[in-house]
Amino acid sequence: MLFLYALSPAFRTQVQRAFALLARADIEPLKEYLLGFGAWAPIVSGSLMVLQSLVVPLPAMVITLTNGLLFGAMWGALLSWSSAMVGAILCYYIARLFGRPVVERLVGKKSLEVTDRFFQRYGRHAVLLARLIPVISFDVVSYAAGLTSIGLGDFILATGIGQMPATVVYSFLGQNMTRAARLGLWIILGVLALVTLGFALKARFEESLISEGR
Repeated sequence: MLFLYALSPAFRTQVQRAFALLARADIEPLKEYLLGFGAWAPIVSGSLMVLQSLVVPLPAMVITLTNGLLFGAMWGALLSWSSAMVGAILCYYIARLFGRPVVERLVGKKSLEVTDRFFQRYGRHAVLLARLIPVISFDVVSYAAGLTSIGLGDFILATGIGQMPATVVYSFLGQNMTRAARLGLWIILGVLALVTLGFALKARFEESLISEGR
């Protein structure tokens, strides 16, 4: 996919359009965008989930909600969970193969240092805990894990279990968005409130870890 992104202008244009929709966190246009691919919609959605973890740090939650809306809670959750797993494993292997300098360029030195301290504090439980805390970047944790002694099997197990609760919840919310306009409005407001709270907690968490590292 990265090869196609680099060499195919048409593919790159489609990806950039999808990323623009993700950046706006606008679920309805993203749904229409995916529906435009017909039977290929699940593959396109899964590819977007993988690409956003590798290329641009965009909200995967928006893809998960849209998958729930398009494919139902069960199949949407399965699609989101499996494609997120693929993205996580690729991030892990990129870190393993190319080392810290490349990871720092991809995620930023500060973000990686904060995640390093999280791993130092929680050791072999770090990946599972990070997956259960939505304010910690999914992708940065995947890259950081590849720089540690954590084996691929343990990483896959912790990631698979840890990301499941949020995936199921967001998929269920996505499925129920069209049942009633009022319910949909409250869901969107609730999700936005959680995202805002998450960013606030993340900032405080990072400041705390940075202070401890001084």
